[in-house]
Order: sequence, then C-alpha cells, then structure tokens
Amino acid sequence: MTAGTEIIHKKIIIDQVEIHCEAAVNEKPALLLVHGFMSSTFTFRKVIPMLAEHFSVVAIDLPGFGQSEKSVSFIYSYENYARIVLKAMDYFQFDKVSLIGHSMGGQIALNAARLAPDRIEKLVLLGSSGYLNKAKKYMVLSTYLPFFDKYIYYYIQKRGVKSALENVLFDSSNVTTDLIHQFGEPLKDRNMYKALVRLLRYREGDLSSEQLQQIHTPSLLIWGEEDKVVRPQVGRRLAKDLPGAEFITFQQAGHLITEERPKEVFEKILQFLGEGKELEHAFGQV
Repeated sequence: MTAGTEIIHKKIIIDQVEIHCEAAVNEKPALLLVHGFMSSTFTFRKVIPMLAEHFSVVAIDLPGFGQSEKSVSFIYSYENYARIVLKAMDYFQFDKVSLIGHSMGGQIALNAARLAPDRIEKLVLLGSSGYLNKAKKYMVLSTYLPFFDKYIYYYIQKRGVKSALENVLFDSSNVTTDLIHQFGEPLKDRNMYKALVRLLRYREGDLSSEQLQQIHTPSLLIWGEEDKVVRPQVGRRLAKDLPGAEFITFQQAGHLITEERPKEVFEKILQFLGEGKELEHAFGQV
C-alpha cells in the first residue's frame, strides 16, 4: 500500500444502531464490502489494502456481528440490512458504489441492487448464498422460547472454531492459532446470539429466480471450486438468473476465498471494475 492510503476504523450511527466501519475514502470510484453470516470485516482484511490503492473503500460490520451493535430492537432482515448499506453510502456521501458481498453478504448486495438499482454500479458476489428458503415455521416459533439464544451459543461453542474454519477453507493448514483466535473472539459475545435469534426469526428467503432476473446490474460471481458451504452449482445457477452475469471459479479454494486466494480475487475484481490503460497501470502496481 502506498504512503497516504490510510484505512481508518470508526463507528457510525445508522437507524439508531452503532455500525463499525473500516474506510479508506478518497475521490476514486467507491466500493462497499459486505461480509457474510457470523463474520465481520475481518473476512476482507487481505483484500482491503489492495483495493484501497485503486478505489474509495468502505467495509462494514453488519448489525449483530463483528464490532457493530448487537441490537435487540433491529429487525434483522435482508431488506433492512440492504437499507443499512444504502444509508452507509449516504453517510460517506457516495452517490453510487459497486458492492462486494461474501456469502450472506451477496444476498444483501442483491437486495440493495433491487432497492436502488440507480445507485449500484456493479456487483461482485463471492460465494454468495442463494435459493435458501425462509426458516421453517417451527424454527421461527423456537426463537420465542426463553433461553433459545443460550442454546445457540452452546451449540456453536461445542462445534468449535477450528472445525468451522476447516469447513470454509480448502487447505486446513491455513487454520492457524491466530486465525482461530481472530474468528473466535467475536463468538464469545453473548449478545451476538440474541441477534442471531432475531435474524432466524425475521430473515426472508433468498431472492427467487424471478426476482434475480429483474436485476440488471453487471455482476461478477467468484467461487472456490471446493466450496462446501455454498456449492459452485449455486453460483452457476445465480449466473444464469442474473442477466449478463460472469461466473468464474478458482481451483483448490473453499468458501472463504478472500483468505485463500486474496491476490487472485483482487485481480479479478480489478479487471471487472477497471478498464483501459488505467487497468494496465493498476496491475503494474500490484
């Protein structure tokens, strides 16, 4: 990263919820990064410095996750998450952005493109979730049980962070002690599980084929060929439903593709968003 490209951490208030952001804001084209389920801006830590060389970059922790507030009044739906994204754009005075969404963040990015198609220039979907139904009625009803958040906490703690990381990475040798600590620390926050209960209660199903076919925002879909969380066939189906979408995969990469193939992901994003001699110049700086 060149001198002068500073990434700042700050808290902002949107809809009475405190949102943690990482930002490198300048006059360049704007990107806004949206993480996935039970994750945070940490997902993008390897690509943010590279992107910040060529774009104005903001990454947010969604309400309920990371260092953002675990509100017990926020309605945790994809549409409301998408509105948080759009209001974050307003806060940073971005008229238009390209959105990068990983996993659940891909569905949120797609929802934002539906809500404000004139403000979303391009979409980059990394292992995006797709075609998941709303939780079954008995699961939604379970969220009203006393102490249901404690049940989720103990279930996740029993599974363990190491096992979860081995599931999202192709190469288990990447599961280091430091990585376990970084991903595991937010999972100790008991308030996050209260937010998870509300997300289970209010989350809509993923966008249908008919809804996706109405999104004409240029889209790049990037997948790990060995993704065990959201299989590549989901990405291929999304690419068929999204008009003019481009779908690519990386061999020997899992769901957390920004962790295993950050430089390649960055280069594909740059190719997709950049053009002409500016792109050639950018690659000379990588």
